[in-house]
Amino acid sequence: MTMEETPPFRIGVLGAGPIAQFGHFEACAKAGNAELYAICDVAEDLATRMAVTHDAGQVFTDYDAMLADPLLDGVIIATSDPFHVPMSIKALEAGKAVLSEKPLGISVEDVLELEGAVARTGGYLQVGHMKRFDPGIEAAKAFIDEKMGEVQALKAWYCDSTHRYTNTDAVQPLPVRSANAKKPAGDPKADKQSYFMLAHGSHLVDLMRHLAGEIINVSARLSEKFGAYCWFVDVEFASGALGHMDLTVAVRMDWHEGFQMYGEHGAILAKTYNPWYYRSSEVDIFDEATASTTRVLGADGHFFRRQVEGFVRGARGESTQAAGIVDGVQSVRVMAAIRQSVATGQPVDVATAGGAV
Repeated sequence: MTMEETPPFRIGVLGAGPIAQFGHFEACAKAGNAELYAICDVAEDLATRMAVTHDAGQVFTDYDAMLADPLLDGVIIATSDPFHVPMSIKALEAGKAVLSEKPLGISVEDVLELEGAVARTGGYLQVGHMKRFDPGIEAAKAFIDEKMGEVQALKAWYCDSTHRYTNTDAVQPLPVRSANAKKPAGDPKADKQSYFMLAHGSHLVDLMRHLAGEIINVSARLSEKFGAYCWFVDVEFASGALGHMDLTVAVRMDWHEGFQMYGEHGAILAKTYNPWYYRSSEVDIFDEATASTTRVLGADGHFFRRQVEGFVRGARGESTQAAGIVDGVQSVRVMAAIRQSVATGQPVDVATAGGAV
């Protein structure tokens, strides 16, 4: 069977809330190798409306029923964070490939349980770190792997803006809500230190690991003033490279995200945009061999769609740059280590980190 004859990968999306509406439904509809086959949400009114809007053929209010559908190939877990691990395990045990929204889980113990389920079932699991599919970051990764040589240092920052909702409300449709939507017990946003690290820090941690390799030790400080949270984290990589992480929510300025990287044969300076602009990062790559700087245009900045296409390739056994189960586990470990370091005022070895983020 040729590539043109390969049937589309049938995806069911669990959760019809804002992240699915803004990212996953459209990504599945636009993906060249996938089909938005089903939508599942306990809020039947919301699921039905989204199915009509996005041309999904099947509507489910029961997750087990969707997983029992033999035509379903894989699922996207687009629920609140506390549901990621149990819903992923259910899908793996049903023989379905899984793309789970980030963060993979909210505690080290949770993600280790999921890692065990991946090993036990032999299933495919991908974490929704869509920035790996940003063409600018892809170009940076290729230069690091092929030309940069030894990495000396990486500085990365992710600074959400007080104006981000003004920016995004101007470009996004209003999310459709339902009074019947299922919510986790308690308020996940009540602990701002945990919520901001999980929601935003997970992107930053995965990017640093993706570019410079395993993080083995962190030393973190947290400043909380006027409703803003600022983490400065000194990072030690397994390679011996130095790292610095700046996570600030929210800065009194525009969205401010990017990284600088210094290596043996070159350097990289990157600016990343608010993800809902679907604009590739502007990445300037300086190659010492030619004493010149290049920047990929990255015209196709729909990294949510590119992520879905990568999910299908990975589920079919092809190579992909996606974050897998090990990446997801290690990201949660690093975030837990950062919280522990803030609490104790001491450096923390990531391998020893446990508990909730």
